Amino acid sequence: MKRIILLFLVAAQLSCLRLDDNFFEPLEIDEYKFDDYSGEVDFKLNTPFYNISDTFIHCFTIPSKSSDEEDATTIFAVYIGDLDSISKDTVIMYCHGNRDHMDFYWPRAKLLANTMSKMRFGVLMIDYRGYGKSHGKSTESSLNTDVDAALNWLKSNGLSDDRLIIYGFSMGSAPATNIAAYNYSMNPSKLMLEAPFSSAEMMVQDASGLAMPGDFVTDMKVENGEVIKHVKQPFFWIHGIDDDFLSIENHGEVVYNNYNGIYKEQHRIPGADHSTIQTTMLYDNYLKIVGDFITKK
Repeated sequence: MKRIILLFLVAAQLSCLRLDDNFFEPLEIDEYKFDDYSGEVDFKLNTPFYNISDTFIHCFTIPSKSSDEEDATTIFAVYIGDLDSISKDTVIMYCHGNRDHMDFYWPRAKLLANTMSKMRFGVLMIDYRGYGKSHGKSTESSLNTDVDAALNWLKSNGLSDDRLIIYGFSMGSAPATNIAAYNYSMNPSKLMLEAPFSSAEMMVQDASGLAMPGDFVTDMKVENGEVIKHVKQPFFWIHGIDDDFLSIENHGEVVYNNYNGIYKEQHRIPGADHSTIQTTMLYDNYLKIVGDFITKK
């Protein structure tokens, strides 16, 4: 009887705390400060070696509009690189996680801009709707719409599919996987996922500790573990073995094992938690495996 009551109370609590509402954790800001940001960041690049010249940091807006929307939503983006070289460069489209805004993830984007050698690759990052200064409110479908709008911008500036790499971290693995799998404005040449989640259903079960149906607490249908089956491009997966937010067994390994494309590589990082892969394995080691994958023929 006590177990039944406990299960009822947990289920009631979860039904009030819809995953749909808690999946997105945006933070609005008045301006982007990047290197001058004094708030919390995912990790700190404490060495000037990875600094990027202000001449290669471009913050701007992009209109984002799905086929069923009447008006476009304004989202904010930052491009690290030479705008005049997009038609020749390889570009990493970086899809960040579910919290805060681009300043929080700035060290990640800046580090990627140092892959192989400084500014060898361009990096584009956006704030989804409701994040940072971007307008609107994020939904499952709007993540894809907003990233696709960013790809449209890259395409209009001369980027071709063969020079586009898409990289998704945590929540960003959803739009990254969808865009690699299906027909959007651009077709990335390679897919990179860091600490991806396998499904909304598994997130519910992880959070509750119960094998209850995911639709009890969410209407979201995010299924990276299924969508990855449609990805044919080369695939890079990296995950912390000690990730206590999205466990490597229930999430990352499911996504990796379900991939059936032409090439895949895995990087399980001992001692790394959800957000500590780069600091645990050291920046140069991280950049080497990223660069090796991007340049692999």
